[in-house]
Parts: sequence; structure tokens; C-alpha cells
Amino acid sequence: MAGRLDGKVVLISGAARGQGAAEARLFAREGARLALGDVLDEPLAKLAAELASGGHEVLARRHDVSSELEWQEFVGAVEYRFGRLDVLVNNAGVVDPAGVEATGRETWDRILAVNQTGTWLGMKAAAPLLRRSGGGSIVNVSSIFGLIGSGGSAAYHGTKGAVRLLTKTAALEFAGDGIRVNSIHPGYIDTPMLRDVAGDFTPEQIEAVVATSVPLGRLGLPEDIAAGALYLASDESAYVTGSELVIDGGVTAR
Repeated sequence: MAGRLDGKVVLISGAARGQGAAEARLFAREGARLALGDVLDEPLAKLAAELASGGHEVLARRHDVSSELEWQEFVGAVEYRFGRLDVLVNNAGVVDPAGVEATGRETWDRILAVNQTGTWLGMKAAAPLLRRSGGGSIVNVSSIFGLIGSGGSAAYHGTKGAVRLLTKTAALEFAGDGIRVNSIHPGYIDTPMLRDVAGDFTPEQIEAVVATSVPLGRLGLPEDIAAGALYLASDESAYVTGSELVIDGGVTAR
């Protein structure tokens, strides 16, 4: 049985763990050839070895999404290795829980560089190869915090809101090239990043918060986001561009 991404080459940033790793595993099972980037060398190498041992074709590369040169070099390596690019998943992201007054300039600049500038640079670097490959799909990972406020995480909110509208204008710009651009808006997903933000909260305390704030009553899984990314990456979403796919257990429906 053919996979939903058979023959497609997919580049995923922030692929070493969490949502990125779940996307890589699912996309591999669906027949994609993968280019995986992250600044976390050890987990990235471990993931690449796992996938390669399963017979999947993988290019893994240390990749800082805030660097325009590294984006150019990564996309160049993808073209050299695979000869094409069909899907870009801008997944890399960082967060800090501080609010407006508590956020320092260094923190603000770091989060902006990864979440917002990194997404723009990824699209800028990948678009020419996507175009030469006959079109494709860009999936930008935003957040429900790009749609609603929380009273904290000021830099994260600012960047994820920017990713939402950057996605829409890119969708219009690239539509004539056959390149679709959509955003995913995860809710509370059980990832290392969420656990880092939760700090001293125990798993039981986290579950208690989730039970009162998420209508479906549980944390999302990285695999929940990967499933949505697979839809947007595949030809099943051929008439979908400039859209927002919210995967949040009902949080933003309140």
C-alpha cells in the first residue's frame, strides 16, 4: 500500500524531539525521504540512526534556524542529496513564560530569532527549490498562543501571532507557484518544552490544570500534531492554503 508521502522529500526543523521527532517518524512511515535539522546534536543523531535502521532515507544536519547562511546551506545540501524538495515544516521553536515587563531584551531577541525570523528564513530559503520541484507545501508551526492571550509568555505570543499572519501572506505570494502555506496551532502538548515551562509543577498538578482547562480532558500528544502536519504536507490538502489548523482539545472553542 502506497504511503501518503511516497516520493516526497521533507525538511523538518527542530526535528530532534517532541513534535518534530513525531513528525519525522510518521512521515517516514508514509514514504517520505527526510532532511532533519536541530541544534540538539545527540538526540538528532539518535533519531536519524533509528530511522535509517528502519530502512528510511535520512539527511540529518545541525541547523540553527536563526542563521540565514545555515538555511541556505541546509537547503543546498537537500538539493544535492535528493535533487528536490516537496515539503518544509517550520517546527523549531522556543518559549519563555515571562510577561511583558519581566521579559528581558536578550530573551525577546532570542525567541524572535528562532520562532519568527527562523520561520521567515526557512520559507525564503526553501521557496526556490520548492518552485523548481514543481510546487509543494510549507507547514508553519504556530500555537494557540498565536490566536489567544494567556497573560504571560509575551515574546512567545508575539512571535506565534506573527507566524500566523506571515503564513497567510506567504500563501498568497506563493499560490501561483503551486506552493501551499498553512499554519498549525497546537494547544497544550506533552513535549519536553511544555515540561520545561511547567517548571516545578508535578505531573499530577499539570494533569489537574489540564482537566479544568482542556475540554477533551487531556494533554495533546506530539503524534496529534504530526497527524495534522501529515495532512497539510500530503496531496490530500491540495486545495488548502492560508489556513489555520487548530489542534488543541477544544481550548480555543471556549
